[in-house]
This record gives sequence, structure tokens and C-alpha cells, in this order.
Amino acid sequence: MPEPWLSGPVPGIPDLLQPAAHALLMAREDVAAAVADLTPGQLWSRPGGVTAVGFHVAHLSGSTDRLLTYARGASLSPGQMEALAEERRVVDDRPPLADLVERWHVTVSAALEQLGRTSPDDLLQPRAVGRAQLPSTVLGLLFHAAEHASRHTGQVVTTAKLVRALDAEG
Repeated sequence: MPEPWLSGPVPGIPDLLQPAAHALLMAREDVAAAVADLTPGQLWSRPGGVTAVGFHVAHLSGSTDRLLTYARGASLSPGQMEALAEERRVVDDRPPLADLVERWHVTVSAALEQLGRTSPDDLLQPRAVGRAQLPSTVLGLLFHAAEHASRHTGQVVTTAKLVRALDAEG
């Protein structure tokens, strides 16, 4: 099966946002493949002090949701603030892998819906980010959501390989 970017346009997504859609779809596929059959110990393992796979998967969902909120020109809701607090405790709370993956899949679906509703005419509209109200644009936020997801997906893939290898050796 070809990677999303080699599978043609994502239906319903404006042409200029196809790269973001492809990156998010690739991240969803790569995360699912990388974490398949990880044990709870592997999911939360931190060999050499690296960040646990489980944290990265939780962060993928939370950060993408927050970035998309800013792209819509909205502030974080109380529920999103609580989710951010939970994300910071995720390594202690250790939710099941299935819950983390399901949330990531739901987040990517919501992101694709938002990309589909985004008018190319709005891409350069200014947006403020975070409490400090740092300047960005709709396009900047959508692009960052996609590249940030790609970055953390790479960490998921690499760390999952590492913890499996260490378990196989040990």
C-alpha cells in the first residue's frame, strides 16, 4: 500500500492543505504500526531516560487538538486545559494503549474535517497562539500541527523499536 502522499488527493481537502492532510494520515498509520502489540511495560518504558512511547502518543492527540483550536481562532476550553494537565500526568496515570491510539485516530479525523472546512482564502489570516498570544497564521498553525505530529511520530517509531529490541535482548 503506498504512503498517503503517494495515494492521490485526500477527498474534500483543499489543494494547498493536501500536504498537511497527507502528513497527518501518515502519522496515524505509522503510530498504529509502531505501537501494535506493545506491552504496557514497553509502552511506558524510558530506557536511558528517553520519553515513553505512551507520552508521545498522548501528546500527539493533545498538541494537535490545541494547535487546531488556535487555527480556528479560538482559545483553549476548560476541557482542553484539563486534558493538558492530564497529558502532563500521563506517565503516572498510564492509560491503556488502545485508549491512546483511539484518541489519536479521533484527533486525526477531526483534523482532516477541519482541513476540509478551511478556505484557502483564510490561510494567511492572523492567529494568536497560547497565553502569550504569539503571532501565527491559519496556515502556520496547520503546517505546524502536521510537522509536529511527524516529529513525535518519529519518536514513537524509534522508541518502540528500542524498547522491543531491549526486551528481546534481555
